[in-house]
Amino acid sequence: MRLLHTSDWHLGQSLHNFDRHYEHQCFLDWLLDTIVSEQADALLVAGDIFDNANPSAASQRQLYTFLQQARARAPQLDIVVIAGNHDSPGRLEAPGPLLEVHGTTVIGYPHRDADGLIAMERMLVPLTGKDGAIAAWILAVPFLRHGDVPRPAATPAAPDADGADSLPDATPDATAAPQPDPYLAGIAELYRQAIDLATARANEGQAIIAMGHCHMVNGTMSADSERRIVIGGTEMLPTGIFPPPIAYAALGHLHLAQQVGPNEHIRYCGSPIPLSFAETSYPHQILRIDFKGPQVSAIQPLPIPRAVQLLRIPDKPAPLEEVIAALEALDLPDAPLEQQPLLEVRIKLSAPEPGLRASIEQALEGKPVRLAKIETTSAARASFEEAAISLDQLATLQPDDIFKRLYKQRYGSDAPPEQLAAFAELVQP
Repeated sequence: MRLLHTSDWHLGQSLHNFDRHYEHQCFLDWLLDTIVSEQADALLVAGDIFDNANPSAASQRQLYTFLQQARARAPQLDIVVIAGNHDSPGRLEAPGPLLEVHGTTVIGYPHRDADGLIAMERMLVPLTGKDGAIAAWILAVPFLRHGDVPRPAATPAAPDADGADSLPDATPDATAAPQPDPYLAGIAELYRQAIDLATARANEGQAIIAMGHCHMVNGTMSADSERRIVIGGTEMLPTGIFPPPIAYAALGHLHLAQQVGPNEHIRYCGSPIPLSFAETSYPHQILRIDFKGPQVSAIQPLPIPRAVQLLRIPDKPAPLEEVIAALEALDLPDAPLEQQPLLEVRIKLSAPEPGLRASIEQALEGKPVRLAKIETTSAARASFEEAAISLDQLATLQPDDIFKRLYKQRYGSDAPPEQLAAFAELVQP
């Protein structure tokens, strides 16, 4: 059996107001061809299909057109999609009954039965091989919010001498073991129940595969584009939630393709396109996973061609004169507007540059490139101790004093007289 693992499409994303529809369409067209050429039995999409919870009509049309074309070109293909933290669970699931007729299972959130218990059966999805027989079972677990997970059982109170339950001691016991975070404990319990159900359902020779949209301990985040799931990082999950008999864990959320620690069977495939300039060097890919019976026999990255280049000039911030020279020397082939590279210009300033953008635009005039971002950094950085002042000092500072301090902290020198004069003119009543 052969699976393809992808995630974090972020359809509808724009980068500094530049639409990415063309790049996403190039990826989806490539993915359709790859499904056919690789003779895949199943496609796993591990969350963040859309960039936000209220995707545009164009983004939704892009997704559903892809699903229809995938089914038409590979009639035996099973497709399993789970929601990520960027997706609206209900919106993603809404067309589910129609999609299931065409071989696509969408799991947006854990459903509950009449007793309020999680309906694990719904998240257990069978995958069929080329012979039409069940070859694997998928634990299709979407991004889990706090209200989605089982609540850990409360510890019963110890009976007192009369046999009645005593009230808990208000004084904490310093020697007691720390209680597990209820959110993480709930996620672990949900996966445990799902694994038990899959183990009971799977026959000999059938693989058990987990899907998840989560942040694993030691996973490497992107600097710019990934949204924290829980403030403070308490959402990070240990690899122990994917024990045997799970043969492979197909994860989404982190945009850098990576395996989790030494565990080759726990993988992030990464995003298909760079979603920020911090991701320009990422190896964008999908993963091909081959199974022999219940075990993984091979995992192979399949590189995704990049339809539009993201350029950072220079690699590290440099003085304006050097940056202008590098931009003027930039030699790029002609291309239609939607195929032109997106550019981030990185400049180190030693003083304010009022005409900065005009200078950069002049250096780029006539070149087939789209200026997306100008990143400026200061030549001097004040330490926290140097920047900090007391409340008493703050109360005595006048506006021009604050301006002088800020200028020196940012540029490492005193503000010139013409700047001080301009500031004084600005603040005078």
